[in-house]
Amino acid sequence: MRKYFQSLTRFFFRTVILISLFFLFHGLTSFASAQENVNQVPASDSVFAKEHKEKKAEGFNAGDMIMEHVVDNHEWQILEIGHFALKVPLPVIIIYGGKLFTFSSSRFDNEERSYIGFSLPEEGPDKGKIIRTAAVTGGPKVYDFSITKTVLAIILSALLMLFIFISVARAYTRNLNKAPKGMQSLLEPLILFIRDDIAKSSIGEKKYEKYMPYLLTIFFFIFLNNVLGLIPIFPGGANVTGNIAVTMVMAVFTFILTSVSGNKHYWVDIVNTPGVPWWLKLPVPLMPIVEIIGLITKPFVLMVRLFANITAGHIIALGFVSLIFIFGAMNVALGYGVSVVSVAFMIFMNLLELLVAFIQAYVFTLLSALYFGLATMEPEHH
Repeated sequence: MRKYFQSLTRFFFRTVILISLFFLFHGLTSFASAQENVNQVPASDSVFAKEHKEKKAEGFNAGDMIMEHVVDNHEWQILEIGHFALKVPLPVIIIYGGKLFTFSSSRFDNEERSYIGFSLPEEGPDKGKIIRTAAVTGGPKVYDFSITKTVLAIILSALLMLFIFISVARAYTRNLNKAPKGMQSLLEPLILFIRDDIAKSSIGEKKYEKYMPYLLTIFFFIFLNNVLGLIPIFPGGANVTGNIAVTMVMAVFTFILTSVSGNKHYWVDIVNTPGVPWWLKLPVPLMPIVEIIGLITKPFVLMVRLFANITAGHIIALGFVSLIFIFGAMNVALGYGVSVVSVAFMIFMNLLELLVAFIQAYVFTLLSALYFGLATMEPEHH
């Protein structure tokens, strides 16, 4: 076991170094390209040209650059150096006026950022959303079911999880009563950890088994996407668990399973909380109101905690990279000097983020198991 943890530590350390170097290279090329593009203003007097003029006047904007890397997108940027940009356009699927429209997001790569009456603004309150063009006002609502960067990352991570766990399951079938090898030896300690230290201790040995598939799925889904989010090259770099819509869906699933699993004792305690004076229950049902609010805040806390921690990590890492360009704009030598400190702090942040990737997956799984345990707890008889 000691050798296993030593090899795992070495593997994590090397992974973080590689991630940091890739992150730095990707950040440097993207930001350098952005600086170059700021100085090149189209000759047209369109809105697109005016936006470039404004960006030129403002100079480098770290906030805009960070948000472009954190938020969802209709294309997957792999590499950008100077005028060369390697991007993967994603399919756009729109329902408007009862009609289905499908096309590639590359259709929006023009000065007006529009195609067949739809536009994808780069600025303003509708930034990143597909809307009707300014020339077409009114009409029905645009329903966007496009395959965005986050959606594609979820599909890829789901396929990767299926491949890994189906392969491991087949390996267990072929090698009965034998020591695990390869991927089995890496995943088995984690699976046993979730079973023994999370499911059994929180739910109980009699009822934990039916919740194990969900707990294992939610743990490995969060952990895998947290790690992939640290890798800035395709198919990594998508901020899946830093998307509040994704964390909300997972929290809602936990809430539904908790509510469905709740026994009579669980719901009676919410309506008639034991050990509470009657004047807190009647005539104003204060405690039942508090308990119902608690039911709502539990999934809300799950959602916000995961979203905030993962997004904050990405913002801090990108912030260290942007410091190079902020100080470089003041003085070239100062920019080179700050780059050493920025790279060192970025490597430290990636080490910390790798730890956070595991901790956040653990916390989400543990709290879900605790909620299941509270919902299925039987009353004690003395």
